[in-house]
Amino acid sequence: MAAHGPRSMPSPQPFASSAMNDRDRYQPPPQYLQSQQSSLSQYAGGGAPRSQMPSREPEEILIAVMGATGSGKSTFTNLLSDSDLAVGEGLKSCTTKVETANTFELYGKLITLVDTPGFDDTTVSDTDILKMIAVYLSSTYETGRKLSGIIYMHRISDFRVGGVSRRNFSMFRKLCGDETLRNVALVTNMWSEVTPERGAARERELRTDPLLFAPVINGGATLLRHDGTLAGAQAVLAHVAQNTPRTLAIQRELVDEHKDIADTAAGVELDRELAALRAQHVAQLAEIQREMEAALAEKDEQTRAELESVRGELLQNIQKIEGDRDRLSREFAEEKAKADERVAQIQEDLAQEKAARAERQLQITQLSEEMANNRALHARERENMSRQLADLRRQRSRGGLFGSIGRAIDSVFGF
Repeated sequence: MAAHGPRSMPSPQPFASSAMNDRDRYQPPPQYLQSQQSSLSQYAGGGAPRSQMPSREPEEILIAVMGATGSGKSTFTNLLSDSDLAVGEGLKSCTTKVETANTFELYGKLITLVDTPGFDDTTVSDTDILKMIAVYLSSTYETGRKLSGIIYMHRISDFRVGGVSRRNFSMFRKLCGDETLRNVALVTNMWSEVTPERGAARERELRTDPLLFAPVINGGATLLRHDGTLAGAQAVLAHVAQNTPRTLAIQRELVDEHKDIADTAAGVELDRELAALRAQHVAQLAEIQREMEAALAEKDEQTRAELESVRGELLQNIQKIEGDRDRLSREFAEEKAKADERVAQIQEDLAQEKAARAERQLQITQLSEEMANNRALHARERENMSRQLADLRRQRSRGGLFGSIGRAIDSVFGF
């Protein structure tokens, strides 16, 4: 994906709504409305000229987008960031890796969204998905960066929440931990695919079922609706953009506590699920064996051949599960070492760029003060200085630090 400078977004309109009361409509926090009005007044001629305004670097924040395959993560990310991340059709996954979207500016902040694959990916194993997410989160955390928010996408159009969705949400909780739930936004989308009454009923089930969202909401998470519009997506961001960045459980376990990935809460949960899946396949294998013996006794060669084919597939699945359980720790360590090397390189480059930005900022300040204090400047001189200021500001707008580090980690996996 090509790197772009930050894209300034228009002020959001209040389209997103909180699910806590169907009659309520979401209003962005007052501090954001004030900052937007302040920014607009500058463009409208209010206050000091922009050339005399002190210029500061926007705060950079990182937000992860998670959820099951087909829940609209990539579409949501593309809508906000003007990126071109691949979007799947139906329940077929196109997000097979952790991807860093284009950095964009909103609410006076530089925002980088991280699109993640679901743990029910149609082409990549859950072991590989956990490995990729863990490498990304631990590497960014080691550079001193934490997530300001986590957005968990869920299709309100799902008739019922099946085992796959529950498994995704269970892994999500293990990755985050209970301490970060205040930074979590549970976002239901695809409301156009259901009637308002049916959607509201499903929303109530999600909010109140102790096996679904109820424990997370009680822990501080917010349940929101997304109507599919850009304004609605921006309003969702307003709920997480002002959060205090927090350490996720997987980051604390891997970096601070130096645990093996297999011993983290997410790793233990994955191993439990793989063990359960293996036991299920072993039971199916035993049943197939009994049916094959019966077919052999009845001299039903066609049925026996079909059962033999099924038996072979089950054996392959069992071997794959056993391989996944064995390779998680080894491959995580290998990929993490590659990521550390790439991050070290990008940090060195960014340090040089930071020094250059500081020098440009000093020049901007000096030019601004000279223009403000020297009213005797000729029009041509003032025009030349204004042009120099514009050039310096364009050079400074290079995109976010998170985007640079994220793309460096992306490259570890060959993406």
